[in-house]
Amino acid sequence: MSTSELPDGLDPVRAFQALGPDDILGPLESLGFVPDGRFYPLSSYENRVYRVGIEDGAPVVAKFYRPARWSDEAILEEHAFTLELAERAIPVVPPLVREGRTLHHSGPFRFAVFPSRGGRAPELDQPGVRRRLGRLVARLHVEGERRPFRHRPAIDIESYGYASRRYLLEEGFIPAELAATYEGVTAHLLENVAACFERAGAVRTLRLHGDFHAANVLADGDELFIVDFDDVRSGPAVQDLWMLLAGSREEQVPQLAEVLAGYEEFRRFDARELHLVEALRSLRIMHYAAWIARRWADPAFKTAFPWFNTARYWDEHILALREQAALTQEPPLPWRG
Repeated sequence: MSTSELPDGLDPVRAFQALGPDDILGPLESLGFVPDGRFYPLSSYENRVYRVGIEDGAPVVAKFYRPARWSDEAILEEHAFTLELAERAIPVVPPLVREGRTLHHSGPFRFAVFPSRGGRAPELDQPGVRRRLGRLVARLHVEGERRPFRHRPAIDIESYGYASRRYLLEEGFIPAELAATYEGVTAHLLENVAACFERAGAVRTLRLHGDFHAANVLADGDELFIVDFDDVRSGPAVQDLWMLLAGSREEQVPQLAEVLAGYEEFRRFDARELHLVEALRSLRIMHYAAWIARRWADPAFKTAFPWFNTARYWDEHILALREQAALTQEPPLPWRG
C-alpha cells in the first residue's frame, strides 16, 4: 500500500503530524507486543521515533516513517541492507521481523519496530576511536559493494546541489535582497564541486550509510553500534568518512590518517576520493538547508529550528557557502596510504 492510496480518505501528512498515543501503541499491539503504557520520543526530526516499554520484556523502538519521503520499496531496501550487515556480524540494529515482515502499515502510517539499544555517541578525540570507526565503516563498505541499490538514489550534485538551490529560490525562502547574491555564490560553488568530481575521476560508488557521524554510532561499553540507516544511498566511500573529521585543515590531517589506518585494515581506500571531501561537505550544507525548508510546514521543525529562515540565518548560510567555494579550490588533504 502506498501513502497516496490510504483508507477512509485520510491525509497522511496531517495524520503524521498529529500522531498520538493510540496511533503508537495500537499498531504494536496488533503485532503481538504488550506495551506497558510507557513511551517517550527519541531524537528524530524526519520520522517519529519512540522508545516503548513492553510488559515482561525488553523495550522496543517504534519508528513511524514520514509520508511521501521514501517508497515502500526504498524502506524495505534499507531494512534488507541492515539485516544483511547483521548477518555478517557487523554491529548494526536491524528491524525486528514480525509476521514475516519488517515494514508494517496501520491506517495512514508505515512503521517498523527495532530492539532498543542503549549507549552514547563516542568521543572522537579519545585515543583510538577514529581508528575503530574507520574499521567499522570499511566492514560496512565491504558488504556495501557486493551489490547495488535498486530503489535508493545516489548522492550527487543534481539532487543535493541544484535541486536544493532551485527549491529554496522557487519557494521564496531566500530573502529578495539576498537572492542575487545566493544565486551567484551557489553557481560558483557548484561549478567548483563539479570540478572536484572531475579531478577525482571515475571513483567507485557503493551502498553507503550516507549520514555517518558520531551521533549515529552508539558506544555501549567496548562495543560500537551503527544506527539510523534512514539516509542510506549510493555514493563514494569517502561520504561515510569525511564527517569524522573536524577543525582546521592542520587538525584534520592526523584525524584522516587515523580513520584511514583503521579503514585499510579491511578495505583499500582510493586516495582520489580525497578530492571530494569539501565537495561533499558543500553539497551537505546546501541539502540541509533545503531539507529544513521542505519540512517547514511541520510544526515540529519550527520548534526544533527556530533560527531557520531568519535574515541572520541566510546571511550566515551564504557566508558558509562562500567559504566552501574557497575550500573546494584547495588541494585535497594529504595522506600516505
